Amino acid sequence: MTQPTVPVSVSVPAGEDGGAEDSGHTDHYAPEGLLTRGTVIVVPGRGETRATYARFGKRLAADAYRVRVVDPPLSGGDAPAASPDAPGSQDAFGARLVRAVEATAVGDGVVRPLVLVGADAGAAAVAALLAREPAALEPDGVVLAGLPGLPGSATGSVDAWDEELDVRTSCPTHRGVLSDDAGVRRGSLAEPVPDALLDAAYEGEFAVPTLLLAGDADPLADHEALARVAKSLPRARLALVRGAHHDVLNDVQHRSVAAEVVTFLETVRGGLVPLVVVESSAW
Repeated sequence: MTQPTVPVSVSVPAGEDGGAEDSGHTDHYAPEGLLTRGTVIVVPGRGETRATYARFGKRLAADAYRVRVVDPPLSGGDAPAASPDAPGSQDAFGARLVRAVEATAVGDGVVRPLVLVGADAGAAAVAALLAREPAALEPDGVVLAGLPGLPGSATGSVDAWDEELDVRTSCPTHRGVLSDDAGVRRGSLAEPVPDALLDAAYEGEFAVPTLLLAGDADPLADHEALARVAKSLPRARLALVRGAHHDVLNDVQHRSVAAEVVTFLETVRGGLVPLVVVESSAW
């Protein structure tokens, strides 16, 4: 059952492959004939493009979720900041997300639940925005994947592209996607995320249900800080992905990670009541 809200009459036609591109976003739609189960907005991280999340977006869309991938909050040529639209400010970034959400509406409005998915600096920007003004978007859930560590935590070596790829992923397909995309900014992981943004992400408070995803082999992660965040938020879950690197949504374990995200989406849809509970298991 869908739960529409935020009524506006704006839609983007689907492309031949089920995705549609417009200035600043790429869309992936639920299969024809199925009711859309919710809306997911994906915010990429440093150096990434919307194409980085094509596989992830299509997978969630196959489960009948409307997925919109927006441009990352950090852009080439700009000093690292919360938003490329207005360096040093989250106001423009927040306004851009609001527009992206509203433009997914069809009929009676945006299909709920609305869940924001941020990766790397995109995760930090989303968390900081929610801590600052949660009412601006009113999401029903948030996924923070590969949240960068606080200043002073392990940063890894990203002096060369092969080294950056090793930090990002061991998935050969994803390595190829990054290497073949002329829009990907090589060396971007060496760019610092603003201290104020990270402080807001790690110390801010927001009540929205939150799934924190991190690879246990991610050299950019601060696992102790992530554990503190998970304990400090009223409705949070921290999931560690075995063997995964920084690009936890796109590493070798991407199928299991996508399944974890879909399980979270379905749980949010059901009022945070898990649909499947393991009663006994030998493994």
